[in-house]
Amino acid sequence: MEFSWTKEQNDLRAEARCVAEQAVATYGRANDSWINGWSKEFAMELGRRGWIGLTWPVEFGGAGRPPIDRLIIGEELIKAGAPIGSMWFADRQMGPTLMTYGRPDQQAEFLPRILDGSSTWCIGMSEPNSGSDLASLKTQAERRGDHWLINGQKIWTSFGAVADYCYLICRTNNDGPPHAGISEIIVPMDTPGIEVRPIKDMTTNRHFCEVFFTDVKVPIENLVGVEGNAFKQTMSQLEHERGGIDRLVSNQALYEIARAKADTSDPVVRQRIAALEMKYRIGRILVIREVLRQAPAGFSAATKAFCTEHEWDVAEFVASTLGPEAMLWDQVTQGLAYAPGYTIMGGTSNVMRNILGERVLGLPR
Repeated sequence: MEFSWTKEQNDLRAEARCVAEQAVATYGRANDSWINGWSKEFAMELGRRGWIGLTWPVEFGGAGRPPIDRLIIGEELIKAGAPIGSMWFADRQMGPTLMTYGRPDQQAEFLPRILDGSSTWCIGMSEPNSGSDLASLKTQAERRGDHWLINGQKIWTSFGAVADYCYLICRTNNDGPPHAGISEIIVPMDTPGIEVRPIKDMTTNRHFCEVFFTDVKVPIENLVGVEGNAFKQTMSQLEHERGGIDRLVSNQALYEIARAKADTSDPVVRQRIAALEMKYRIGRILVIREVLRQAPAGFSAATKAFCTEHEWDVAEFVASTLGPEAMLWDQVTQGLAYAPGYTIMGGTSNVMRNILGERVLGLPR
């Protein structure tokens, strides 16, 4: 099979690399920049370029371009550490979900502000004591006349402190099996009754938040899709989340730093670099399969596990190459301290292997 890129794709990559370098020079570099890099200004610049909603259908305001174009742009932006967190979740998940399940009035209200980079979204999914078991969530939304009354708590909500909207996964019915009765509701983050507590982790990042909902009133019209039947909608979201280029290149900037300092006269070092380069290319092929919808349903779990474990291997290479220098606190050290999160966020590697075994391979529980 021919894996070479077209001239147009190479030109797009060169343009994206230039934009990324300028963004880093202007706004600073971030490790794992799609989740740690925050710049509303850069998001709006990407909106003006038409790089948000790049693959969305034209009828929804998107550019209607091939999915591979978004992969190329995303790869270059994240590799360089350009701060894209302000728009990434909405472009990757919220927009496609609203196009698929949202009503026309919801699409007209929310999609334009996603496309121009002016609105930031967080995802209210994880909860205390639930781990990766989404069906066990407890946050409740009760129908009260013309509004929902929401009570509960979310945790690990990235950008909860700065988001304009929370795409909330909650329970609207307690009858039936655990995965039944789950709904998705758009919650403006300035609604009374919402308390956000940023979580400062050991790397000094503060994007994770606890979010508390106490008698939060949201219009009935903010329900997305079918009430009580959103579990499949959420699973579709996770397919977008797990199989993307962001799961492969988050610490590539650190790799380039170490690669330049590595002692390539040592054959063991050369072998290690070769192994990382091969894994990177395999990971990219897996992501391309996801992007082109050539992978089996549920296979994004395998893509996510492979790619994030590659990122962990990269971190180990960076640490061993830089030696004592890696212990001096700076962005490199911060990135290394952050590395264990790659195989945890979005579902641990163990959970990904369970999903792959049960849902893709059909193995017994």
